[in-house]
Amino acid sequence: MEKSDFPSKLLSSKGSIAKDVSVQEIRISYNDRDNLLLEKNIAVKEPFNLFNKWYQDVRNNPSIKEPNAACLATATKDGIPSARYILCKGFDSDGFRFFTHYTSRKGQDIEQNPNVALTFFWQPFYRSVRIEGIAVKLPFSDADEYFRSRPYQSQIGALCSDQSKPIEGRHILWQREGELKKQYSEGNVPRPEQWGGYKVIPNAFEFWQGQTDRIHDRILFRRPKEGETVDNKYCFQGENNWVYERLSP
Repeated sequence: MEKSDFPSKLLSSKGSIAKDVSVQEIRISYNDRDNLLLEKNIAVKEPFNLFNKWYQDVRNNPSIKEPNAACLATATKDGIPSARYILCKGFDSDGFRFFTHYTSRKGQDIEQNPNVALTFFWQPFYRSVRIEGIAVKLPFSDADEYFRSRPYQSQIGALCSDQSKPIEGRHILWQREGELKKQYSEGNVPRPEQWGGYKVIPNAFEFWQGQTDRIHDRILFRRPKEGETVDNKYCFQGENNWVYERLSP
């Protein structure tokens, strides 16, 4: 199959996916052995510092429009998972912050089960960071401060949405939008009562760097288990009560 023919052959004449099309042919080059993620090159053996270093590389690359986009995975109390992309709105040595409706599916999941995971993926660098931790609500004062910084249209959008709930059609949202714009002028839009922020407090970071030979680099930083011994063979002592280890690709 010629590359130029690939998209046109995805669908059969009836509009279904053609049986002879396979995604197995998709393969691109990642990093080579001149660009490895080696433990000796991690200046500070601590995950927040390494995340910030990678993030600064990414945010300065013009090809990446939303370096703060991350996939947030949650689960119900029964362990039924769901995942969606969110925009991280800040991070420091305490954790990663994002904002949403508490009544959304992710908000309801977190209410039942605060164990969450965040995944950042930056394709031009072929790097990914997986974060596992606990989500806790931020104070409403933080939500108020961030909400005031949002563009007017974004404020209206948050106020007109009962996130994740079924609606009759998009015309309902347009109707609500029009009513709210008549009611609230720019600078006077109130934060929705059930709209707020979360902080993900990490207990594990995995730094992944893709290699063309598929012998990928994976460095895991995690909190040590109670009574765990650092053997300096598989597990090494990091800084600020983190340990780190290399995982098989």
